[in-house]
Amino acid sequence: MGNRGMEDLVPLVNRLQRALRGARQSGSPRVPQIAVVGGQSAGKSSVLESFVGRDFLPRGSGIVTRRPLILQLLSGDEEYGEFSHCKGKRFTDFDEVRDEIEAETQRLTGSNRGISAVPISLCIHSPHVLNLTLVDLPGITKVPIGDQPADIEYQVRDMILQVICKENCLILAVTPANTDLANSDALKLAKDVDPQGQRTIGVITKLDLMDEGTDARNILENRLLPLRRGYIGVVNRSQKDIEGKKDIKAALLAEKNFFESHPAYKHMAERTGTAYLQRVLNQQLTNHIRDSLPAIRSLLQSQLLQLNQEAHQYQQNPPEDAARRTAMLLRSVQRVAADFEKLIEGSRDEVDTVNLSGGARINKIFHERFPCELSKFKSDERKLRREITFAIRNTHGVRTGLFTPHMAFEAIVKKQISRLKGPCVQFVEAVSRELLATVYQCLRELGSYPKLQEETERIVITEIQEQEGRCRDQVLLLIDLQLAYVNTKHEDFIGFNNTQQCRLSNKKTVAAMAGNHGVAPPSRLIVLRRGWLTISNMGLLKGGAKEFWFLLSAESLSWFRDEEEKERKYMLPLDNLKLRDVEKSFMSRRYVFAVFNTELRNVYKDHRCLELTCDSQEELDSWKASLLQAGVHPDQAPPVDGGGAPETFGDPQVERQVETIRSLVDSYMSIVYKTFKDLMPKTVMHLMINGVKEFIGCELLARLYARGGAGGSALMDESPEQRRLREAVLRNHAALKEALAVVGSFSTSTCTTPLPPPVDSSWIRPPSPTRPFGRGHAPSPPRVPAHRAPPGVPRRIPPAVPNRK
Repeated sequence: MGNRGMEDLVPLVNRLQRALRGARQSGSPRVPQIAVVGGQSAGKSSVLESFVGRDFLPRGSGIVTRRPLILQLLSGDEEYGEFSHCKGKRFTDFDEVRDEIEAETQRLTGSNRGISAVPISLCIHSPHVLNLTLVDLPGITKVPIGDQPADIEYQVRDMILQVICKENCLILAVTPANTDLANSDALKLAKDVDPQGQRTIGVITKLDLMDEGTDARNILENRLLPLRRGYIGVVNRSQKDIEGKKDIKAALLAEKNFFESHPAYKHMAERTGTAYLQRVLNQQLTNHIRDSLPAIRSLLQSQLLQLNQEAHQYQQNPPEDAARRTAMLLRSVQRVAADFEKLIEGSRDEVDTVNLSGGARINKIFHERFPCELSKFKSDERKLRREITFAIRNTHGVRTGLFTPHMAFEAIVKKQISRLKGPCVQFVEAVSRELLATVYQCLRELGSYPKLQEETERIVITEIQEQEGRCRDQVLLLIDLQLAYVNTKHEDFIGFNNTQQCRLSNKKTVAAMAGNHGVAPPSRLIVLRRGWLTISNMGLLKGGAKEFWFLLSAESLSWFRDEEEKERKYMLPLDNLKLRDVEKSFMSRRYVFAVFNTELRNVYKDHRCLELTCDSQEELDSWKASLLQAGVHPDQAPPVDGGGAPETFGDPQVERQVETIRSLVDSYMSIVYKTFKDLMPKTVMHLMINGVKEFIGCELLARLYARGGAGGSALMDESPEQRRLREAVLRNHAALKEALAVVGSFSTSTCTTPLPPPVDSSWIRPPSPTRPFGRGHAPSPPRVPAHRAPPGVPRRIPPAVPNRK
């Protein structure tokens, strides 16, 4: 062609394609290539064989090409074929090439005439070819034949579209001259993916088979249905020539004589034929390659940068080097220790925004789950009061006690403390489970070395279990310390003597306050509950229902004007008070309960009962529980469980003692709960979390050295998956480096031909049913004026569309 730079580009692209095929990396750049598209029996195989000058493609009826064939033509001194799946084997007999294509196709597609998108790569070296890279695709079909899949048409179309939709693919649309050009499936598919026509070249075959008196001159002159890159006509061997083993060289000579002697084509003979098509494709492919080089180079460089660090790591750590294995073991253990500490301390570079992990989950156990478990001990009020009643009566024996027994208080307190063993042990176990989950998360990094991962997991889990046992013993010791001595002199404890003094003080002030509501209550009252309630039966004299701020203590029920508790409205003693439910009215949304005096006295001025309302059932239940704690029981006491339980609500003196011990137990247990809420996280943090963290950071490596033998290098055997990954990374890295070197050797100082101007290709659509083109006959060309082409571009007909009106 007189352009050596162009002739060198295509072989370099073939080298680049082979290099990228070895990389097998997702997102690898697609090298420019030419895809041959056409219907069945359109002459695609004959065109390709004419390029090579040899018979090497399978032939037959139906879909013969059932896998894409990547055909690389390289000019050279020797003539042979070479498959990528048979590396190192040269095929000098092209009949064997055909047999190998059929065998390889059969291997994947089977015998049901199905298709596969996995390509076959064939490289042909020959002194009779120009450098080209072509992709032979299955012929477009409409109807399944034999046992082909019912959707064979859509499978073929999808396969073709996946190839030609790529911007770096030139489309060679092959259409036989003896069919209607407007119905060409190849041109329609090309139009779908290349609407501007920048990548489509039309090829018209079987010109010698047109009906007598017809020709395709208007098509080849690009005047009938214009394409931007135009059409090129070729004449292939007929089926009779193929069966008669007619030589391709003779067929090419006959083709040349046909165009030079045909009256319709002899004026364009130098722009037709297989040789001209081959030169045009070589030039177009070379131009396309040069335009694609910057993007290919940029993508290769970015992929190489991504692989550099990983490849360098694998190169520095070969699995057979004992010293390198030991160094890798050291780095792996250090990474596990660092990851574990970061997960516990919450200092990882990548923060999980979906789930809690590591230290955050342990923190939730410390400050949410454990306090919640402790609060459950305060919920069963009825059971606790029953236990206190049994304890009081059992400590009195046959005598009637005048004072609250101290032994009953200690028995109840110790029983309550003993119940802490369950939640405290569960607390330790929960933290241990989170530590194990954190360790498993860190050990995922060692998945490449299964022996190291297994041994590390076994050692660390054993250590966590030992630390858990020591921590459990320490926690049980803390509970035993609490059981050993009940400290009633604690500064936060409401002592027994103070409570009695408070009761006497309250009794003396109740009478004085009955007529004077402004006297402040004693400072040592045991406050059980505060909140807003509405008195619903105050009557018309007071303006109906009113809302007040209520304060419930162990001795009285008071209400105030507001939350500041400065202006007391009334204080009602709890002696002889009972509680009963009141049904709410149909229209009311509030919940009602009432308190009344068992001696039929007025509880408030001239009211025999005080009806109180609140906003929710939960609030109502909470007030009832608080009143029960203060000794105000329901009008009908609930039945006591079997087992000889005494009637707890029949003896006012026992009821008062129960209430006193109940308050004292609450006060003392709140101190115990507060102590355990503080000590449990500290104990677990010191004995378990910090202990495990120190073990992984300091002792784990020594244990692995001792058990791994030869400095622990025996633990660094790769898993099969890791070995394959390492080999793939190194292979991809080498292939990308080779591909970049190939791209760097490209010469861009090549001549080029500018792309022809756009044409109107809107004709590529199904024809109107009222005006179909005659089969084998070309319609009259549209009348369009000639125009002067720009310099360097041949004079051509401007774009035009036939007037269909």
